[in-house]
Amino acid sequence: MPGPTAGPAGETSTASTSPAGSGRTGSAPGRATVAVLGGLVALGPLTTDLYLPGLPAIAEDLAVEPAAVQLTLTASMFGVAAGQLIFGPLSDRFGRRPPVLAGLAVYTVAGVVCVIAPTLPVLVAARFVQGAAGAAGLVIGRAIARDRFQGVAMLRFLASISLISGLAPILAPLFGAQLLRVTSWRGTFGALTALGLLLTLIALAALRETLPHADRHRGGLTGTLRTMGRLLGDPPFLGLVLTSTFAFGSLFGYISGSSVVLQHVYHVSPQTYSLLFGLNSLAIVGVTQLNGRVLARRFTAGALMLTGLCAAVTAGVALVLVTAVWDVGLAGVCPALFVLMGSLGVILPNTAAQALSLVPPQSAGSASALLGTGNFLCGALVAPLSSLGGRPSAVLLATVVLVCALLAAGSCLVLCRREPVPAGATPASAG
Repeated sequence: MPGPTAGPAGETSTASTSPAGSGRTGSAPGRATVAVLGGLVALGPLTTDLYLPGLPAIAEDLAVEPAAVQLTLTASMFGVAAGQLIFGPLSDRFGRRPPVLAGLAVYTVAGVVCVIAPTLPVLVAARFVQGAAGAAGLVIGRAIARDRFQGVAMLRFLASISLISGLAPILAPLFGAQLLRVTSWRGTFGALTALGLLLTLIALAALRETLPHADRHRGGLTGTLRTMGRLLGDPPFLGLVLTSTFAFGSLFGYISGSSVVLQHVYHVSPQTYSLLFGLNSLAIVGVTQLNGRVLARRFTAGALMLTGLCAAVTAGVALVLVTAVWDVGLAGVCPALFVLMGSLGVILPNTAAQALSLVPPQSAGSASALLGTGNFLCGALVAPLSSLGGRPSAVLLATVVLVCALLAAGSCLVLCRREPVPAGATPASAG
């Protein structure tokens, strides 16, 4: 079977590049670790999506066209993508803790600017900086997983933080809508600023350094670019990055298009839409937990990833058929979207685990940056596609989902053909 279909989940390599005493373990991650890093990982997606229900109010308050306010979303998503390219390599050079703390400090300041922004250009600039700074926890959280865990423990940890990073953009608009019932759009940015300050205090108290000095990358910007070039020149790693990127694209296609399609094409009420949205959220939650707690112990990471890709392609084909050919309404659309969300609960954590298994500790931050940057760049590019032409279209949404799923599966099948690597193992030649 093509792809990095590892040996038995839980098998660990004896060729690890980590020195003795580096702290890597095959034991399960503690709840406190998951909670701290989960908050950091969620900050980037929350920053992108929490304020979305307030976009009309921003346009009215700042006296600009509603379409112009979309620039704040685009700026934030490109900021998250760019920030991962900055903070990932920095964490390889200076350790994990200092860049996280620096990112949180900048995030808090940028949040204050968002709250008091007098004009749209100021808000757009602040949103870019806020997104970039919020990306620190997102990218470094995955690198810390590579530092601390191996085998099934790493997969379980990545499943937990993938659950959080996958749920955050789905649930954030719902939380934002509730905030707008008690505050203005500026209050939503105030909530994000308060969250950034809280996470700063938690990180100061609880976040420990996980990358020993002996494992840190040396060589400056040239060395960092050379490392990234080597990673992208490795077909299995590139295949996993592209697989994750396009899978994330299908998620953002759903997030950006499902609201208008379900409410304007299928005429569901906002309350019904919230219920359907919640059910699909449960799909990704349930499958991610099943993946980390049960499936990872019985199947290889590569096999699980390929199974998820098959499910995603099947869901995409079904969506196209029930919207463009059979027109069976919600009875066909809702199950297909449910399967799509469930498939992402398998694809995203397993692609991350496989990709990070291919690199040594001193390159984990750069590898994590490439994974995350691809995800958010694809999300930024895919989000507008679901509303091309200015009219809601179920067929267009289905097409976006199917194309992303096919590109994800194709990337895996074409590029991931090297000798399999056990989940959580680190080949001595990697990097």
